Amino acid sequence: MRHTPPPIHRSRARHMRADATLAENLLWQALRNRQLEGFKFKRQVPLNGYILDLVCFEARLIIEVDGFQHAENVGDAVRDALFQNEGFRILRFWNEEIVKNLDGVCLTISSELRNSGE
Repeated sequence: MRHTPPPIHRSRARHMRADATLAENLLWQALRNRQLEGFKFKRQVPLNGYILDLVCFEARLIIEVDGFQHAENVGDAVRDALFQNEGFRILRFWNEEIVKNLDGVCLTISSELRNSGE
């Protein structure tokens, strides 16, 4: 069954796609068009009242690109638990980590994608 988010969430997600951070853009360029392991990613996806930075529904993998405001964020832990209960795995990367080590980040994601069938 297809999920239809409220119009405000769709609008906010559209705005976030247009106003992405450098780290989000770099990672998106590496993941878009099935470039990594052939998996399809979507970005800024509204789901269950949240907007996911990047998600691969096929592998049930959510990738969050975080800035300093997310350090030890209780809200993130609650959100992660919600999606983990729905069968998603979550990877979180700091903006700086993506900018300085995009290849390493992609290797981590690739490894997680390969393990998605287990």
